[in-house]
Amino acid sequence: MGNAIAYLVLLTWPLAILVMFRRMAPERAFIWSILGGYMLLPQLTQVNLPLLPDLDKVLIPNVTAFMVCLALVRARVAVVPQNLLARLLLMLFILSPAFTVFTNTEPLQFGLVTSDHTTWMGIFSPANATIPGLRLYDSVSVVAAQIIFMLPFFLARSLLAHERALAEVPRALVVAGLIYSVPMLIENITGPELHRLFYGYIQHDYGQAIRFGGFRPYVFMPHGLWVAFFAMMCFTSALLQARKADAAERTRTVVIAIWLGISLVLCRSVGPLALTLVVAPLVLFFGPRMQLRMAALMALTALAYPLLRGSGVVPAEALVRFIAGLSPDRAESLAYRFTNEDILLERAADKPLFGWGAWGRNLVYDPETGEALTISDGQWIITIGQSGWLGYIATFGLLCLPIFALWWRYRQVDNAQIPGQVGLLALILGANLVDLLPNATLIPFTWLLAGALLGHAELVANRAHAAKLDRLQALGTRRTLLATAQPKRRPAPLHSEQDQML
Repeated sequence: MGNAIAYLVLLTWPLAILVMFRRMAPERAFIWSILGGYMLLPQLTQVNLPLLPDLDKVLIPNVTAFMVCLALVRARVAVVPQNLLARLLLMLFILSPAFTVFTNTEPLQFGLVTSDHTTWMGIFSPANATIPGLRLYDSVSVVAAQIIFMLPFFLARSLLAHERALAEVPRALVVAGLIYSVPMLIENITGPELHRLFYGYIQHDYGQAIRFGGFRPYVFMPHGLWVAFFAMMCFTSALLQARKADAAERTRTVVIAIWLGISLVLCRSVGPLALTLVVAPLVLFFGPRMQLRMAALMALTALAYPLLRGSGVVPAEALVRFIAGLSPDRAESLAYRFTNEDILLERAADKPLFGWGAWGRNLVYDPETGEALTISDGQWIITIGQSGWLGYIATFGLLCLPIFALWWRYRQVDNAQIPGQVGLLALILGANLVDLLPNATLIPFTWLLAGALLGHAELVANRAHAAKLDRLQALGTRRTLLATAQPKRRPAPLHSEQDQML
């Protein structure tokens, strides 16, 4: 899908990455390799390869950045985390899709068919009324895809762990927001036309761009919700810069933050705006330690919600009634979402460990016509349906673990000793985790954030361990010096028996 320009931009992005690594610091070049590809490359355009994942806007930036880092930066990319739990989750994340393939080799058929497979009832023909089973050699492709998804995680853990490297992420987001604000403003007026203008097609349903008397921008991202969450990340990063700016820079940073805030509002998406109302005050008025606490609470919410939802603890009907008092349309949408989730959870319960796999096998279909009866929106329900509960634990565990680790490491540290960018990035990742409940906004930049924060948590742990060893060594040295400084007692002289008698 796409015109010649779409394929040209997609296939020449590795050259752009190479130029960035030649002219920028490795940390900055890596960030822009992933972030720039997400912002600019065409949606849905891909080059199909046998037995391998498709070349698209996810694979090309991830693989190219990894290879260029190994070739030019010569930095040691540590793939295996130090934390034992992280190692187990990573192994489960990479290998569990292979078991999904092994347990889903049977095809799914719809409609009524005679013994000679010629007579069908329903709207589907024999050619498209069957979802094929997964083939054993698909296991190679899915494992390779999982590794490719994790490449930003691996690189960020190695390149962005230090405080100075982490500070590059909010700076890049502010610059990216300023760049993207122009096409976002254009599409607020014209509708989502830029992707069609440059790449030859609109990447999503045009009708979903119409909101609140205007248009939601899509630009070159999957949907307006993705653009809105991107704008939220940029706006909150600008707030941190405005808070930390000195008197000479204060006016400029405040103006930038206001402009990016306006761009966020013009995205016309309620979910990211609601998350901004939570994150923005934390960035402006609270220290990093409180920010880490709230980020950990967000991560815990995202991790626990599917478990509570699956067990029926979440009061779905009460939530729908509450929303109905505010907006009947929103209540209807929420009720439809909850109904879909219930049906999909029942479907997932048939294969709870490894799920149903890809190609729409996780959805529910009309048994006669083959028409899809469900829609899966949230990343959590998609992950459980396709990869099972083990895949869900691996995916969300790897995303939540860095936040929990940082909160634990910094829980008794003064705010002045915690880098401000750590609290901000933890909040952004926590907000992204919450956004994965209603939406599927899991992107390569999400893995970059998780890897950077996990790397920093490991760095802090290593520093604490080294400081402890230094204290023990200093204590041992002190004891040795004290023992050496004490005068030795001379033994009493021996006397003969005659001397003793005298």
